[in-house]
Amino acid sequence: MESLWKSNTKLPKFPELSEDVDTDVLIIGGGIAGILTAYFLHQNRVKYILVEKDRICSGTTGNTTAKITFQHGLVYQKIVKSAGVEAAQIYLQANKAAFEKYAELCQNMDCDYERKDNYVYSVHDRQKLEEEMAALDRIGYRAVFCENVTIPIAVVGAVKFPGQAQFAPLKFISKLADNLHIYENTFVREMIGTTAVTDRCRIKAKKVISATHFPFINKHGSYFLKLYQHRSYVIALEHAQNVNGMYVDENHTGMSFRNYKDMLFVGGGGHRTGKSGGNWEELRNFAAHNIPNAKERFYWAAQDCMSLDEIPYIGRYSKNTPNLYVAAGFNKWGMTGSMVGAMLLCDMVLEKKNDFADVFNPSRSMLKPQLLSNAFETTKSLLTPTIPRCPHLGCALKWNPAEHSWDCSCHGSRFAEDGRVLDNPANGNLRRG
Repeated sequence: MESLWKSNTKLPKFPELSEDVDTDVLIIGGGIAGILTAYFLHQNRVKYILVEKDRICSGTTGNTTAKITFQHGLVYQKIVKSAGVEAAQIYLQANKAAFEKYAELCQNMDCDYERKDNYVYSVHDRQKLEEEMAALDRIGYRAVFCENVTIPIAVVGAVKFPGQAQFAPLKFISKLADNLHIYENTFVREMIGTTAVTDRCRIKAKKVISATHFPFINKHGSYFLKLYQHRSYVIALEHAQNVNGMYVDENHTGMSFRNYKDMLFVGGGGHRTGKSGGNWEELRNFAAHNIPNAKERFYWAAQDCMSLDEIPYIGRYSKNTPNLYVAAGFNKWGMTGSMVGAMLLCDMVLEKKNDFADVFNPSRSMLKPQLLSNAFETTKSLLTPTIPRCPHLGCALKWNPAEHSWDCSCHGSRFAEDGRVLDNPANGNLRRG
């Protein structure tokens, strides 16, 4: 089970950090968010190092469908309702700036960058689409309403953002990361203030950026309540149609489509990590009925952190940690979310004003409906008398038969059959017995 990106891209290798070191900025996490942040700090001649517990981009970045768009589902109507028109405008401006930065960086880079229209469709609920069009009109963006689309599924309409983009993410990273100060196989097990403790050394930093997908420091920020994780699945098909764009269902459990060269990616089968879902079986059944001549070439899965209000957490880790920063909760839109995070955090490290900071502030109000759902799931799991337990906060683990892993429904940690940690926030392997 390896993504197409991992199979066709050779990433640069970096050494393990094995001796104590001092730095101005420590970035923890070698996915696209961390690497972009390192790139911008490098451009600004800031002394930094980035550490990754495994190989760079071995997690979510290597398993993305790699859509570069500032259309994130039907997010704008939600932000208008929960935070107001100005917040929605700032969210749009931030993600447009991220989109434009990708266009600039990819201009002279061999990373299969292509402009494509992006569509958010609905199978049943046209009213939601119309409400999104109204919200977009209020914040000053002209989207296009489409009655018909070219995907193998019946829809009641779609909202189109013209001229968005897609690319091959690991080809992009391989060029961007080549000369950065990166250490692989360097697992931060603990933070003591702004000193990171690994298996072989300590890293003393003036400022620390957590870009670990799910923030792992529990005593600050309440991320164990503010985030949950969602798994989704992808199959790459040969001999399938060209859908001439990028498509996603407005429903989190719906399907997505995009082409890459001679293949069609079909995504979906999603579910909260630790719960049951359709996984690849749902996608294969769909393909068998709707694209019968297609042949599967690749299949893989991804995991995404979902915030309480559809907006990522980017900024100071908490009110009480002035030298600790975070970028997390990209809600399945990690390409532009990571770029927003990298640009914003670079400005914060350099003590520059950033007009987008307030909207993404991790210390904003937690009083959202999703908070109750997260708290209920955690409480139920903690009270479930089963073994094994997650070493993160002690929640019950559930066996995932599709992926042969132990998964935590509280916070999304995952473990291989032999107990090796696969996905954080757990910061160690599963203890048996």
